[in-house]
Amino acid sequence: MLAALGAGALIVTAYLAGASGFGKASAIIYLLAFVIGGYAKAKEGMTETIRSKSLNVEILMILAAVGSAAIGYWTEGAILIFIFAVSGALETYSMEKSRKEISALLNLKPEEAWRLKEDGSTERIPVADIRIGDSVLVRPGERIPVDGQILSGISSIDESAISGESLPLEKGRDQEVFAGTVNLSGALTVRVNKNSSDTLFQKIIDLVGEAQSQRSPSQQFIEKFEGAYVYVVLGIVALMLFLPHYLFGWDWTTTIYRAMVLLVVASPCALVASIMPATLSAISNGARHGVLFKGGSHLESLSSVKVIAFDKTGTLTKGRPAVTDLIVRDGLDRKETLSLLGTIESLSSHPLAVAIQAFAEQEGAGLLKGVEILDVPGSGLEADWEGKTYRVGKPGFIGKAEAAEFADGALERLGNEGKTVVFLRDEDGILALAALKDTLRPEAPEALESLRALGIRTVMLTGDNEQTAHAIAKEAGIDEYTAECLPETKVARLKELEHKYGPVAMIGDGINDAPALATASIGIAMGDGTGVALETADVVLMKNDLRRLPYARRLSGKMNRIVKQNVVFSISVIMLLVLTNFLQVIDLPLGVLGHEGSTILVILNGLRLLRNDG
Repeated sequence: MLAALGAGALIVTAYLAGASGFGKASAIIYLLAFVIGGYAKAKEGMTETIRSKSLNVEILMILAAVGSAAIGYWTEGAILIFIFAVSGALETYSMEKSRKEISALLNLKPEEAWRLKEDGSTERIPVADIRIGDSVLVRPGERIPVDGQILSGISSIDESAISGESLPLEKGRDQEVFAGTVNLSGALTVRVNKNSSDTLFQKIIDLVGEAQSQRSPSQQFIEKFEGAYVYVVLGIVALMLFLPHYLFGWDWTTTIYRAMVLLVVASPCALVASIMPATLSAISNGARHGVLFKGGSHLESLSSVKVIAFDKTGTLTKGRPAVTDLIVRDGLDRKETLSLLGTIESLSSHPLAVAIQAFAEQEGAGLLKGVEILDVPGSGLEADWEGKTYRVGKPGFIGKAEAAEFADGALERLGNEGKTVVFLRDEDGILALAALKDTLRPEAPEALESLRALGIRTVMLTGDNEQTAHAIAKEAGIDEYTAECLPETKVARLKELEHKYGPVAMIGDGINDAPALATASIGIAMGDGTGVALETADVVLMKNDLRRLPYARRLSGKMNRIVKQNVVFSISVIMLLVLTNFLQVIDLPLGVLGHEGSTILVILNGLRLLRNDG
């Protein structure tokens, strides 16, 4: 841009010098403007021509500028170079703006860490030398260098670099932390559970880099078209240098002049610039809003998707059970009964037991002392407390008949809602039941409603039983579902949907979803999913927010609209300028302005996608 502006200043100076009668000085200054303004694009064009052994649009512009000067139109040739340099600078700006997403991420990536030695001392070593199982010390204010689990300490963690969440999270023992996030308050000891090359943060960097290196189908077509088009233009210009003189009786000055104008106006600069700035701007916008596209082709294709298939566990739901109902026998104290249930479950690591413990703690029901617990494998738990024996488990362990009758048949109602029921009983009968369910992500219904408003059909594919699948589908507002799916069942179902509706997207988070993600027209992974899912998917929702799906669909549609606008506009301008040149209506200055002005306009139109409108 500095070179372009410098060339512009020289052009003004040269024009004033010429108008004042300093013709020789004016020509020298024009030459300087040519060199300063055109050097970067000329170098780019010649380097690419040598590399690919084919001509390109930059060569056309060089020839047009030199040709203009050769027939005495120094000012027009210099202005052509100036505007071409400005359009090139704008195109580079859009690319650099997108590349800054990686630069910003790399700046957040820690290079060193404090590793704890066996004697309790620390040593500062490169993050690349950290291994799984090592323990690292993270002091307040430092960026966490690894993915791992907190061994000791409590602190507020700023995870905005990973999730986009602006508010810090309180984290303590046994909770997960991620490389690139910031430890705000307390000192933490973290046990490493991933190598530096496999951290979530590194995957984000890799995904953004991969996205920027790929070309969309439209871009690939334009690049192929450009090569053939340049040869066609040069061929026609070569004919224009002498045919009109003999066919239409034009004088040689007019003939050569019109050939130079044609060389300028027929160059496909605007057409070539119609797609790449828009695509890179859209990818950059998506990355800023937590949606990573692994290439322009996936971004371009997303707007054509008619159906999105969802995995259930970890995608539509949080992926962990939570207590939704607690029913206590009449006459018993609720908190005391919950304390007993929570105490018995406290010695089990089963996900249902952990959920009940968390619920008891949340309700303020403390642990009881003197409770002796026995694990009955495959059935449940037995406990002795104050001379009584208690059982905790499912209906088959505590008595199916009593379980079915308890609380006016609540077992059947809760089962129909897709909930798992755990009972507590003593020798006299059932004391309480706790119903648990893998709860829906709070944003899921809103996201699905937004997708329906965009004309997209939603389908759930889950390995859960019919009752659970029906309950979640109803609660979320899913259009249709298929229960008890194995990985191969999901693949077969996706093929059926694609045959029936057209392009289908699949969103999931687990290893078992990887075949379906690879089969779908577009695979979408949740950011906290498994490494296999992240690597297989074409798009990643880094914020784990399903509301990003409608945003991504709208971004794809907007990008495709802008690309179509640019292509139609650029072709129309080229056709108009070529026609008016043959009719001798347009002169070289207007040809330069129309051609290069249209290039700048399509680039600016593409840059609109950088706007923060997620």
